[in-house]
Formats: sequence, C-alpha cells, structure tokens
Amino acid sequence: MKNLTVNRIINADFKIRSTPILKPFHGSFVVADPSLLTPEASHDGKWHMFFHTTFGVFHFKSDNGVDFKKVKKITGRAMRPNINRISGKYYLFFERTRPLIFNALNVINAVKWKSEIYVKESSDLISWSEAKPVIVNTREYEKSERGMAISNPFLLRENGINRLYYSCGMTFIDDCGFCEPTHISYAESKDLTDGYVSAEKPLISPDKNNPYLNLCSGCLKVYKLSDGYIGIQNGLYEKDGKSHSAIILLTSADGLNFEFCKILVEPHTVDGNDWMKQFVYASHLVRYKNTLRLYFNARDTSDMIRGRECIGFAEAEI
Repeated sequence: MKNLTVNRIINADFKIRSTPILKPFHGSFVVADPSLLTPEASHDGKWHMFFHTTFGVFHFKSDNGVDFKKVKKITGRAMRPNINRISGKYYLFFERTRPLIFNALNVINAVKWKSEIYVKESSDLISWSEAKPVIVNTREYEKSERGMAISNPFLLRENGINRLYYSCGMTFIDDCGFCEPTHISYAESKDLTDGYVSAEKPLISPDKNNPYLNLCSGCLKVYKLSDGYIGIQNGLYEKDGKSHSAIILLTSADGLNFEFCKILVEPHTVDGNDWMKQFVYASHLVRYKNTLRLYFNARDTSDMIRGRECIGFAEAEI
C-alpha cells in the first residue's frame, strides 16, 4: 500500500458485505481479530486468515478471501494475532494468555489477568517454532486493578527499525461484563523478534470528550503510504447508556502522532442482519488487485451469554 496516498484512502468508499464470512464454531462464542495474507503475500497464492476463538489462534485458508476452510489450530492460550511474511519467512505475533481457567476467573475478578506478546516463526505456515516472548511488562501504564495486559500486536517496519504497536491496560465494560484495552502504545527494536523497548507513555488513551473514545482505546493498525501514515482504530465508547465500538480512520505525518479523520464503520443492522449491531472491533486492511478490503470482527449485543462475535469485511475499489 506504499504507493497509495492518504487522500486515496480517505476517499475510498467502503461497502460492507451484509453477512459475515466466518461465525463462531466448536463451542466458542467468538471468532475475532482477523489478520490476513493476500495471495500476493503468501507462498502458495492463497488467502490465509489467522484469528482467535475462546480456545486459541487458528489458521484458515481460502481461494477468494471469502470462503475460508480450516487448516489447523496454531496454539492455545492465545489471542489477537498478527501475521507477517518477511524475506520468505512467516512471523506470527500474538497475545499469550494464561490457561483458560484463569481467564474465566478473571471475568469474575477472582484472579488477576496476565498477558504479553509472543511470536512464532514458520517457513510454510504448517510447522511452527516454539512461542518466544517479544514484549513483556516494563511500564506501569500496562497494568490495572484487574491485572496486566499487553495485546493486539501490529508490526510496521521502516528504516531498519521494527515497531510493534500494541494495546495495554484493562478497562471493565459494565454492560459486557469483560475488559477491553485501555491504552495504545508501541515498542521498537532493530531485531525483529528480540530487544523491544516500549515507549515511556502511551500514544492514545481514553478521552471523555471524544464521542468515539470515551471508554477505552481498543486497538490500532498503522500503515505507511506514499505521503504519510494512516491508523485504523476501534475505540470503545458509551452512547445512550450502552457501550459500542466503531472503526475510525486516523492520519499521521510520522506514525506516532495521530489525528481523527473520519468514521469507517459504525455498528448498525446491515440489510436486516444484526451481526454488527452494537460493536465493530479489530480490523486488518489489505490491498488485493484494484480493491481494498477491511476485514473486522463484530458483535451483535453486549450480553455476555447471548452475544456472538463474527468476522466480515468491507470493500472499496481504488
């Protein structure tokens, strides 16, 4: 996407596919946080999607980026993946959690949450290395009363520096009954899988005066374009007594200081379908031929028992 301009993205007209492409399966209530490789970025000319369920990170494959079939489960105790292909090798960054029972106990505030960012490597997307820690807790802002969370990694490489944007902190969302990330920060290293140093303070924090960021920060994906940077963020906000999440477009001259630009996707009913009625969450923007696809996960309701999270996308011609 480096040959696209910021204005090209701003003027793109994204059309939402009315139904999700992937729904929860095998007893999980969620499929979430999609990260994709397009055919041009994969060794076999296929689409590859990595995402998480309640039970870990999975890998699915597709011929068209719409109809996905399971390849394998990559790892348990894992959430919010980010897949990258660099010099013919694959790097999967993800949030590593404690065992499922500890995660469940955190919901009722019986134990403290703990998660950090790990990486796995592969040459063929089939065999993977052991998980290795990449970003561990070094800053006080990564902690909260409910525990310590470092999540939502997203890699940007530039001028010999590897920058991992990440979410951190935990804000309890009352009507959902679970936590979402409080802040967004970043860490940098010259080594792709080691030596990351986190920023002294967050890039983005909740703002009570911002209608799309008055609860917490969600996550951020950053892309270098020909004349600047864009950030795609899902902020959490309260409106009319309920929590919501929308995907917003940010612009930046340096990839570190961001300004609000526009709303990309707001929660609503699409052609009579309620799958994204209350929340649209983490996204991944990819370019495929003459189109842009914004993959994201969405949730129909905040109710913890009835709510389901699905994966879908919006598409724009460029």
